[in-house]
Amino acid sequence: MANLLEKASILITPTAYDVGSINAIKPKESPYADLDFTRATSGSVVGTANRENANGELEQVAQNVPRIDYLGGEGHWLIEPQATNTATYSNDLSQGAIFSGSSSPQSPNATLTANQATSPDGTTNSMKLTCDTDTNQIHHIRIENVVVVSDNTNIISLFVKKGSGVDFFAIACDNYDTNNKRAWFNVNTGVLGAQLNVAGSSIEDYGDGWYRCSMAFKTTTLVIGTVRLIVTNADNTTQFDGNGEFHYLYGLQCETSDNDNATKPTSYIPTSAQTVTRAEDAFGLNTTLDTSLINSTEGTFYTEMAALVDDGTDRAISLSDGTLNNTIWLRFRSGGQVQMKLTTDLGSTTTIFSSSFTTTNFFKIAARFKTNDIALYINGTQVGTNTSNPTFSANTLDKIKSARGTNTDIFSGKIKCIAVFKEGLTDAELTCLTT
Repeated sequence: MANLLEKASILITPTAYDVGSINAIKPKESPYADLDFTRATSGSVVGTANRENANGELEQVAQNVPRIDYLGGEGHWLIEPQATNTATYSNDLSQGAIFSGSSSPQSPNATLTANQATSPDGTTNSMKLTCDTDTNQIHHIRIENVVVVSDNTNIISLFVKKGSGVDFFAIACDNYDTNNKRAWFNVNTGVLGAQLNVAGSSIEDYGDGWYRCSMAFKTTTLVIGTVRLIVTNADNTTQFDGNGEFHYLYGLQCETSDNDNATKPTSYIPTSAQTVTRAEDAFGLNTTLDTSLINSTEGTFYTEMAALVDDGTDRAISLSDGTLNNTIWLRFRSGGQVQMKLTTDLGSTTTIFSSSFTTTNFFKIAARFKTNDIALYINGTQVGTNTSNPTFSANTLDKIKSARGTNTDIFSGKIKCIAVFKEGLTDAELTCLTT
């Protein structure tokens, strides 16, 4: 079939934006379908934020500027929740505190040197951690008396690039509860190593040999412990005979959450002398579209999107009238569920979903809405239909937003496309569109 997106009346891709606006590429003439965008500085919360640009470098963008992020290779809108980096000197591991408080860092059996190589942000500001010449020692940054909140999920992340002599890096959190928590990372191959008593860990390729290594852990009883950032020579090992081996380090981030499933770091938040909180991203919360762009009685609502993490929360994008009485939303839920929910003021609700997906992957999702002909397609497969419910009255739908109709269940994730069609696409067309 020809490119079905050419049939869309509204088409939004990670292409065009202004300060405070995500711009639609269709329609090209008035009335437009541009959506308001916010990530604003307010008090101690900052609106600046980082993305990986098309050149593969970390880049800070100004408040209220949407982020087209290229981590993974293909551009997408990056929509994140509010987050705080509690590491007070994110790119100076010789000083500062982390989480709810700690002693200043030390570097036993190692030497830390600033400004030694080009970092992920394209400047010469990465640190070098070099092993001393010794026998059977831990060569590391050690931060003692680290206080965390009982039963919270605590996430430590750091960019690491292999230097010379060894392939492995480790994050260790000791003396919390009865079990030490540790994760190893092969920064030569980009592969996770051993993981002991952790809530989660990950390694992401940022190009030019840089990997973002992260580990999440929980504690309930003993909330004061020691964090170690370790250069090591093998998986599941912390001690070895040092002789000048080294890795490059950049951008420490320490985040905490009361969500058990929030085990991955958000985008890097630079700090210097204090903690920094980045504002959440949101779009469409205050935009009313011309109803001539949307056929409320019959249409198709489409998106290609991915979750940042399967954190058990509801994260939705919606087509609505700004209420929960007339809305169709596509959302991620816990347990890997992808769901469509359609509610009308004509007194009907249609819910169709499919579960057990890895929601951090991108999904092509399309919902056809038409009286007695409602369907949900995901990645080329029809996952459910309803042939007995009405849809919406004419000229009802006029909002697209990163939330449900009433600005709840704020979306966080990655979006490659949002489209609205004035017709209910056929089964064959929906299969093609979502494949």
